[in-house]
Amino acid sequence: MTEKKIIKVIVADDHPLVRHGIKTVFEAYDDIEVVAEAENGKEAIEICEKYKPDIVIMDMVMPILDGAEATSQLIKKFPDIKVIALTSFNDKDLIKKSLKAGAVSFILKNITGAKLVKTIKDVYKGKYELSTYATKILLTELREKTDDNINLTKREKEILTLIVEGLSNKEIAKRMFLSNSTIQFHVSNVLSKLGVSKRTEAAYLALKQKLVELPG
Repeated sequence: MTEKKIIKVIVADDHPLVRHGIKTVFEAYDDIEVVAEAENGKEAIEICEKYKPDIVIMDMVMPILDGAEATSQLIKKFPDIKVIALTSFNDKDLIKKSLKAGAVSFILKNITGAKLVKTIKDVYKGKYELSTYATKILLTELREKTDDNINLTKREKEILTLIVEGLSNKEIAKRMFLSNSTIQFHVSNVLSKLGVSKRTEAAYLALKQKLVELPG
């Protein structure tokens, strides 16, 4: 019998009550564990070094180092960690900033406990969750981009498909039996050809322009 995988989560928010509330929600589930908490972006990066979480729930408005900058630094340092952006309100600039920083999901603090748990599990499986407003913002940002001048090779399309599925470079390399450096090179080319800087943007553009076909 295989041991159940526990999803390790770090909650970064400058309000203790918010951190406590999120932690309390997860206490009812034996496959999700809050391994640590942070009260600012700088601390979030530091504790990720120690705890190596699967997911970080990152408040976007925090002192010392805000959530967007912390997300950007965190993903550069730990590319396998997935960041869920958390905020109290829908703000166009904040949403764009968090997604460009590399957050894979954007949720509001008024989310229900059940929905938060579903989001965590979906993100862990590579299914990204955005609020309806966040999705609209991102697609509006990409509306001028078309696939007219996008000429991806067969291999680049395969890699883009795996990016859309939520796989990290390391996971893609394992799936395709290629080295990490080779995958990094191809991912860089894909982002460049799509005219984007983040994997999240590439995934949404790929779906919007139907550049890839997902199984099932």
